[in-house]
Amino acid sequence: MSAPVTYARVAGVLFLVSLVAGGFGEGFAPAQLIVSGDAAATAHNVAASDALFRAGFAGYLVEGMCDAALTVILYVLLRPVDRALALFAVVFRILATATFAFAELFYVVPSLLVGNDSYLGSFTTAQRDSLALLAFNVYGVGGEVSLAFYGAGSIFVGYLMYRSTYVPRVLGALWVLGGLCFVARTFSFVLAPAYSPVILQVPMVLAILLLSLWFLVRGVDATKWEARARAVHGAP
Repeated sequence: MSAPVTYARVAGVLFLVSLVAGGFGEGFAPAQLIVSGDAAATAHNVAASDALFRAGFAGYLVEGMCDAALTVILYVLLRPVDRALALFAVVFRILATATFAFAELFYVVPSLLVGNDSYLGSFTTAQRDSLALLAFNVYGVGGEVSLAFYGAGSIFVGYLMYRSTYVPRVLGALWVLGGLCFVARTFSFVLAPAYSPVILQVPMVLAILLLSLWFLVRGVDATKWEARARAVHGAP
């Protein structure tokens, strides 16, 4: 198996793992813990579901590690098309991962607030509950902001795939659409949070799923990839 095909196979696995781990860590676990507008119920859920809380954070860590590895692999696969644009994709994906990693620190804060450490004695129970919900809300805002960077990176990735000739153009177009929807989701959240539909995230999830399946089943056209790579390096 050629190197680009191997990279594509690994990327396919990492995409699927990232989707599952991220879906659990960003979607399922927080949904079981956070009660919108009810600080006391949220704090109670965190205290009563410590295993779920920690599993959710672990899910994010797996997702973040997969995203870091995918950033490198996508750069390797797409740099023969345009190295400068591939670097743009790398920078935006790194910003997305770093932004969400920072947001995840606020996800951890509620578990500290519901603990019994002596230094928390200066806060009343109601104050600690309120701070726990506030931390979750900040975590949510950080997640929304990270979508803009991930979306921008995905636009570059999609454009490069569209031009590559060794990945189906339809997948590239879908990644561009998904990236645009992610960016729109963030700006709608910032400018008009009441009109920030979750459905804007669907095209990107579909794009990731389809690309992962394509990579696992077909990989990339190694002959075309190697031809583009030789042209970039000026090899005969």
